Amino acid sequence: MKKLIVLLLIVSSALFAQNIHLKIIETTDTHGSIFPYDFMENQPDNHSLAQILTYVKEQRADKSQSVLLFSDGDLLQGTPDVYYYNYIDTTGKHLYAEVMNYMKYDVGTVGNHDIETGHKVYDKFRKELDFPWLAANAIREDNGKPYFQPYWVTEKNGVKIAVLGMITPGIPNWLPKILWTNIYFADMVETAKKWAPIIQKKEHPDLLIGLFHSGVDPYYNGAKKLYLNENASRLVAEQVPGFDIVFVGHDHHGWNFSVKNSAGDSVKIIGGTHAALVFGVADVYLTKTKSGWKKEIKSKLVESKNYKPDAGFMKRFSKQFNKIKTWVNKPIGEFTETISSKDALFGESKFVDLVHRLQLKISGAQLSFASPLSMRAKIKKGKIYVRDMFKLYHYENFLYTMKLKGSEIKGFLEYSASIWFNKMKSPEDHLLRFKYNDSGKMEISERNNRPRLYAPFYNFASAAGIKYSVDVTKPENHRINIISLSDGKPFDMNKYYTVAVNSYRGNGGGGHLVRGAGIPHDSLSSRIVKSTDRDLRFLMMKWIEKTGKVTPPFFGNWKIIPEKYAEKGKLTDYKLLFGQIN
Repeated sequence: MKKLIVLLLIVSSALFAQNIHLKIIETTDTHGSIFPYDFMENQPDNHSLAQILTYVKEQRADKSQSVLLFSDGDLLQGTPDVYYYNYIDTTGKHLYAEVMNYMKYDVGTVGNHDIETGHKVYDKFRKELDFPWLAANAIREDNGKPYFQPYWVTEKNGVKIAVLGMITPGIPNWLPKILWTNIYFADMVETAKKWAPIIQKKEHPDLLIGLFHSGVDPYYNGAKKLYLNENASRLVAEQVPGFDIVFVGHDHHGWNFSVKNSAGDSVKIIGGTHAALVFGVADVYLTKTKSGWKKEIKSKLVESKNYKPDAGFMKRFSKQFNKIKTWVNKPIGEFTETISSKDALFGESKFVDLVHRLQLKISGAQLSFASPLSMRAKIKKGKIYVRDMFKLYHYENFLYTMKLKGSEIKGFLEYSASIWFNKMKSPEDHLLRFKYNDSGKMEISERNNRPRLYAPFYNFASAAGIKYSVDVTKPENHRINIISLSDGKPFDMNKYYTVAVNSYRGNGGGGHLVRGAGIPHDSLSSRIVKSTDRDLRFLMMKWIEKTGKVTPPFFGNWKIIPEKYAEKGKLTDYKLLFGQIN
């Protein structure tokens, strides 16, 4: 009898000891990087969805594991590939939707740059996908229900998997309301606290996964408020029990680590970088026991450059590839000299002055605020093609004309100078403001082994329409001296001026208008005199087509002082960021 009981126990244990291997692959912030080709530079490239598919196919061929493919948002902006199908060829199915369906994505989350394309684009795109597009915290204003599907459930080999999707709630700080009418964006922690119990009670998942288009560091770029935080993924992982894995995006950083949640359980945080360069992979090993599934989760980041483009993919989409290539190589004008965005990091530059000039021409405003939107872009002397416009102006912003007081303009520029320039005590000091760790050592980027700037370069804003100086030896908020308007007329701190500014900045992006100019965020919309109804790049392209030959201007309307300090600091910092000056 004892032998029979032992035998039954052994058989019972064998039945329960079921081993399942799930492999979950996450792409994020791909920003239209479909093909292994740089349409802006008109040359082959080494990162793309075509290469990631090769890895995915290899994993799917391994029958010892079940593979899931996730997308974590920011698909529809960043390259000519998606711009063409967002706004030029809009009659058929969007190329990116066709690509994702071809790759057999299982589920995705919406990103802020997807919302930036506007309702017409993302509403159509969502209908064309063969899988759910999630965002539990994007709520309809008319009925309080999620605008997108909040979560998704699937089953693999007897393992029930639930995925909760969320989008960064920072969108109202960057994008005009016209792009997200009838939607408001709820706090991520509050949303997760609502939906995680609902999912657990209704679905009883064996694995709960967060797919969040949001970064990891809630204090990034000087953020102080945790409510409606732009980068709340880690906050959710730590504060909301139940998640096994939280996939992240938005910050382009590349993450692979674990945290403890409020119940003391380990939560894996994984996220790739951007442009299909690096993607995240989670291997989930599950063993069935009498009390349920025992889980072990291993994770890694994988570089797409290590894989060849999938031949079937390239053949399937060759027609679309050639259409895009023909379009980007259409000549639209001529530049009389070469301009580089590298110069724009160290003071006034022809690269940004051209943007100023175009903004002033298009808007008719008295002043202009602009920043370099690319760090290493170069547009060469000679013929200018459609592809060059994506280097000159990287994002699909609208152009606002805003009404700002003289003192607010000064506050805007003081704020920009504070995040841009170091306080120099001698010519040997750094001109640019870099990040330092708690030990006082300069932080080095893992991506390029270069020093980290204190703030993103796209927040280094300068002005046109006024003459002014920036004294880098003075403390913050005492650096800007506005001499006059550019035509020599007096500049009045108490007078209102019309200012051309892109919609990202005009909606509070970067903090210049709120923290610098001191305008309450809720009041920004009342300062907008008018807005374009097309993106600024499109309008710039049309202006260049009409003008024909363009000489990039150099207004010479502002400078950094003391000039000897600025010149020496520039030489030092240029070498740190780019190597030798060229």
